[in-house]
Amino acid sequence: MRLPVSLIRHSLMMGVASLPLLVAAAPGAHAAGMPQLDFRNPLLTGQVVWGAGIFLFFYLALRGWALPRVGAVLENRSQRINGDLDQAHQAKAEADAAVRDLNQTKKAAAAEAQAHLDSVLAAEKKTAADRLAQLGAKLETEIAAAEAGVAKERAQALESLRPIAGDVAEALVRRLTGVAPDRSRIEQAVATVAARVQG
Repeated sequence: MRLPVSLIRHSLMMGVASLPLLVAAAPGAHAAGMPQLDFRNPLLTGQVVWGAGIFLFFYLALRGWALPRVGAVLENRSQRINGDLDQAHQAKAEADAAVRDLNQTKKAAAAEAQAHLDSVLAAEKKTAADRLAQLGAKLETEIAAAEAGVAKERAQALESLRPIAGDVAEALVRRLTGVAPDRSRIEQAVATVAARVQG
């Protein structure tokens, strides 16, 4: 921050320090044909003295009044820039933290939603399995009842056919042989055949 001020001071000091060299070089310059550097002329000496005084006045004025103000302006500007940079860094850090929190929140929400979906699917699968088991049991019961009913109806039908089968068998034997058969033997044969059919 102090670099421009130090450069200006250095330049002013070099200018003041070069005045004696100018004065020392004046006789040689006069000898080379430069009358404006003839220090035997009192006007030239006064001009040099006044020039040095004015230069010194401006140097002191710059050093005591202008340069500190310039340095203060540069310092304030540097502090403001540094403050803005700090605020920008802080804002960036907060934004990065907010992005990280948002990503973590999204991941947590996705995991929670997946867990909820898994639980719902598991519950639905269990409900469907229970309903399917109930329906299977109901169907098995109905099938067993139907089979029992069919077996009962079949048995009843066979029982109702026994007298008819006995009469038919008796009529056939009588027509083929001309002799009346034994009714008990015909009923026994019909019962045997009916047992085979039922078995």
